[in-house]
Amino acid sequence: MIWYVNAKAGRDGNGSKEMPFKRIGDAAKVAQPGDEVLVYPGTYREYVNPENAGTAEQRITYRSVEPLGAHITGAELLTGWVKYCEASGAAGESADAEKATAGNSVGGTGTVWMASVDNGIFGAYNPYTTYVYGDWYFAGKSKHTGCVYMNDKAFYEAASVEAVVKAEKSRTSWVPEDSVYQWYAEQAEGRTVFYVNFQDKDPNKEKVEIGVRRECFFPSKTGVGYITVSGFMISKAATTWAPPAAFQDGMIGPNWSKGWIIEDCDISNSKCAGICIGKYYDPANDHYFTTKHVKSATQMERDAVCRGQYHGWLKEKVGSHIIRRNNIHHCEQGGIIGRMGGVFSIIEDNHIHHINNMMELGGAEIAGIKMHAAIDVTMRRNYIHHCTMGIWTDWEAQGTRITQNLLHDNQRPDFAEQLQGGMMSQDIFVEVGHGPTLIDNNILMSDVSLRMATEGVAMVHNLICGSFTSVGGGCDNMVEGKLRQRYTPYHMPHRTEVMGFMTILHGDDRFYNNIFIQKWPAGDFTVKSDMHEGEQNQENRQVGTHVFDEYPTYDEWISWFDMDTDTPDMGKLDKYHHRHLPVWSEGNVYLNGAKAWKNEKNGFVNDGDAAFVEIDENGGKPILKTNVYELIKDFTCSMVNTETLGKAFEPEQPFENPDGTDIVFDRDYKGDSRGVNVIPGPFAAGAGTIEGLW
Repeated sequence: MIWYVNAKAGRDGNGSKEMPFKRIGDAAKVAQPGDEVLVYPGTYREYVNPENAGTAEQRITYRSVEPLGAHITGAELLTGWVKYCEASGAAGESADAEKATAGNSVGGTGTVWMASVDNGIFGAYNPYTTYVYGDWYFAGKSKHTGCVYMNDKAFYEAASVEAVVKAEKSRTSWVPEDSVYQWYAEQAEGRTVFYVNFQDKDPNKEKVEIGVRRECFFPSKTGVGYITVSGFMISKAATTWAPPAAFQDGMIGPNWSKGWIIEDCDISNSKCAGICIGKYYDPANDHYFTTKHVKSATQMERDAVCRGQYHGWLKEKVGSHIIRRNNIHHCEQGGIIGRMGGVFSIIEDNHIHHINNMMELGGAEIAGIKMHAAIDVTMRRNYIHHCTMGIWTDWEAQGTRITQNLLHDNQRPDFAEQLQGGMMSQDIFVEVGHGPTLIDNNILMSDVSLRMATEGVAMVHNLICGSFTSVGGGCDNMVEGKLRQRYTPYHMPHRTEVMGFMTILHGDDRFYNNIFIQKWPAGDFTVKSDMHEGEQNQENRQVGTHVFDEYPTYDEWISWFDMDTDTPDMGKLDKYHHRHLPVWSEGNVYLNGAKAWKNEKNGFVNDGDAAFVEIDENGGKPILKTNVYELIKDFTCSMVNTETLGKAFEPEQPFENPDGTDIVFDRDYKGDSRGVNVIPGPFAAGAGTIEGLW
């Protein structure tokens, strides 16, 4: 059956073509498996709560009749603005003129206006009394989940009316020129009163909105699976902070179910997460560290994994989503966030950009894509740029494949200060996992290509312009002089059931047929601690595999274990069970001073000729320009496959497809055949200018 929705209909109807519903939510109450909900162009200021699930054979589909013509928003228009004070400090006429004296004594820029709303509009959830905070949030409890928008651009929240009047530029924002547009809200007699610096704009002549609803399209109950959402604009929800051991919401998401498809949507201006594909709600484990304090943060995460089985964390019940061809941008925590609920999913062909650029939020859950337990998750052909972090797979990246993606400018601009509590930037971060994690055929252009506080990673046929950081570190904690190891789980291959727990030994990494280029300065980089004020860390910025010089080859490693005897000495071997795991590196190219591992096999090094690689925009489409292939000339390497890479050590799982079949790396970034003459890097054939990157 087809249900019709049209916000511009003359009056509400019954969902027929002749008498359409005016709200999508009305269709969401009655749609059954196999039904399609067709939504006509218009703005839908509502929370859509899908009541019924589809099935694998008969999905429920919600489709915008005109691509991006139907706009679901968590915001409401706010009109009736009156002047509070001018830039000179002179108060304007106002119904609350007695309050304007606060502005008279403060010089600033722009004009501050006032408006208010009755709190009844918020129902049980007022975004202007609800803070962004919780587990792994480090930037201080100072920002609310609500926001003010003008012409679809978010304003910055100030700490007081006086700060709004001053409108000082943010020192941490990646777009400081925008940071003078500020707002502050306070509560007064059942109303939320807004003070907003619109600079030289008259808010009564512009589209001004405030975030009102927590979500846009998100089932209130779990298990509402097999839903397709296609072609919508979705924006401006007052979402909450979404850490891994807490309930996670986003503007749109499946809420712990199976088989959703989110496609061809434009998703923007979420206070926290744009799309969320995890996690279950468990009151005993929700924000445990923040609310109860008494368990370590790592133990809290282990609890969340194990309790997940009780909540139905099985391949048959959760995950297997498809997120494709979406434009996801200007969200302040993440573009796509998920903990456990995103297993077995495909994230492909998305444009994810300008995430966390306002630098209002800081903590350990911020990235273009942030996934915990990305078991058998494939992330391919995505274009990710200008994010605090590109892709972050945290805990249990097992069977994860990151392939054919373009990442650049995922690094803090030189003019911006590091936000206290903010995260360091890089294209990819793989953290405390045991693998196998496969990163192949990607273009990594930022100053840090991979933060690898982990083990069990294979990098094959990538173009790598940044360094590796956190090698051999970032997994365990020193507390009062004692080592507190972070034992993390690994799983039965291609399943969610926990197979075991182990600390990270580091190593078990493979590097085949990559091109390493020292594009950015090579000196160590000094950074502020993301957790402790006043602390500083040194980070490697020298590109190459040399960071593994202290790691053994496989032959060295296996020789420790007396493999020629069937009566091993447990005491003798104990020390070897806790040493670094071996590393493999072969067929890689090192240019511009990039350094090879001391045991590199069949490598190519050219320090004499200057190499360059740049991304240019041509009509919004990225183009790669380089002289790398002139420098490589006729250097070739071997074809790599699943057998070459072997098995990740701890789960004893091959680097293979989610269905258990082998991978042969005979196709390149574009999907072209490599043929018999295999060259390093992501392209089967070299050229000075390469188009069709995305």
